[in-house]
Amino acid sequence: MKNQKVRVRFAPSPTGPLHMGGLRTALFNYLFARQHSGVFILRIEDTDLNRFVPGTEEYIMESLEWCGIEVDEGVKKGGTFAPYRQSERKEFYREHAGMLVHEGKAYYAFDLPEELEAKREEAKRNGQENFQYDLHSRMQMRNSLTMDQAATKQWLASGKPYVIRFRIPENRELHFHDIIRGEVSVDSNTLDDKVLYKSDGMPTYHLANIVDDYLMEISHVIRGEEWLPSLPLHILIYEAFGWEPPVFAHLPLLLKPSGQGKLSKRDGDKMGFPVFPLEWNGPDGETAQGYRESGYYPEAFVNILAMLGWNPGTDQEIFSMEELIRAFSIERVNKSGARFDPEKARWYNHHYLQQRPAEILAAEFKTILGNKGIRTADDRLVKLVNMVKERLSFVHEMWNETWFFFRAPEQYDEQVVKKRWNAETPGMMKKVRSRLEGIHLFTAAEMEHSLKSFMEEEGLGMGQVMNALRLAVVGTLAGPGMFDICEWIGKEETLRRIDRAIATIRV
Repeated sequence: MKNQKVRVRFAPSPTGPLHMGGLRTALFNYLFARQHSGVFILRIEDTDLNRFVPGTEEYIMESLEWCGIEVDEGVKKGGTFAPYRQSERKEFYREHAGMLVHEGKAYYAFDLPEELEAKREEAKRNGQENFQYDLHSRMQMRNSLTMDQAATKQWLASGKPYVIRFRIPENRELHFHDIIRGEVSVDSNTLDDKVLYKSDGMPTYHLANIVDDYLMEISHVIRGEEWLPSLPLHILIYEAFGWEPPVFAHLPLLLKPSGQGKLSKRDGDKMGFPVFPLEWNGPDGETAQGYRESGYYPEAFVNILAMLGWNPGTDQEIFSMEELIRAFSIERVNKSGARFDPEKARWYNHHYLQQRPAEILAAEFKTILGNKGIRTADDRLVKLVNMVKERLSFVHEMWNETWFFFRAPEQYDEQVVKKRWNAETPGMMKKVRSRLEGIHLFTAAEMEHSLKSFMEEEGLGMGQVMNALRLAVVGTLAGPGMFDICEWIGKEETLRRIDRAIATIRV
């Protein structure tokens, strides 16, 4: 394995939208491959016919593309080891399952569903947590170990359903190494005889992924922590075939913001954040929000994923994909679960939005305005974006920060009116209006100069004048610089809003 070229795979099942934890697995595989000038493979593991969901495969590929994770070999890309969809590789699994049976390392099991259920009920009555098909029970079951050869052949020829189970070797102390977890040991007598080949003619994950990983020359298997309990079985299957296993690394779980339990769609729905890269609209009517549609940039999302369970050993938090490839190390992935922080996710997006050119943000905002029937010149939008972008984490927030540039307020904040508008205010505002009307070149600088002179002449404080002006123009105490707002909306609109406030606000 030492001299083998690095070849890694991301092997999702098309059973629903791709969770961000799955996409993190893809990212870590991709970074590892690129760092070692290796190959990143996308393999679709669609052997579970009962859980297959149409549209998922396309969703997976679109998610990878959005994140900038480039596939070297795979369903769409092709490659030397095609096909890369497991449902198209059934003959490989049938052949290899037969090899194990022939060598006595696996066996046919003919147990009927009701017989297995009876065993489970019996185990419960005897105080056992669950029934396990293993070295202690296999010789009491209906299988090719307990039936003679003639009866076995007759059953197979009859077309009745059967499965193939792996025969776990007895009395073995198994030792294996995981890059993240270190040394692990397991007593083989605690393991059950897992099904390798199902009655529907499809393999289970345990057989298919090992056969494919070997045939596709996978050097490193980087996958989620949920597969760690299956590692002893997988090592034994490699051994049964006489194959050298790949190097294993099991990534930590993504945890809820509380740090307690695995991050789920329910957590996102409850707290208002996505757990999927893209919006999902399933064939059964199921929907889920996505990071892309929620306004996150792919660069931000990749940073979010990268820092969940891995750290570079420095204070750096912002990485381009190229920087991640250089800095990434599997050895620096944590064993413990990675807590997801929604506020930190927003922080990442805020950073990338601030780095985005105002012209691009203006173009993105222009689409939002267009949906509201608002048309504005590009140069004016760029100027507006520069006024408010520091306040933003998402482009869609821009409307809430700028609506008053496009529409006059229809009502005025009652709390501000109580504090900032009294019986003398209308008279003062008429004088302010007169000063503004007299400005020939209606710029922020000219307005500021004129109103400062006015305040000095009248003996008025800055707060008295500017808060009342903002209330009249904006409707509340919000927004960027007051003179910048007035310059942007223009003299005519500014004066019109002041007139309306004087005529409307009552104290």
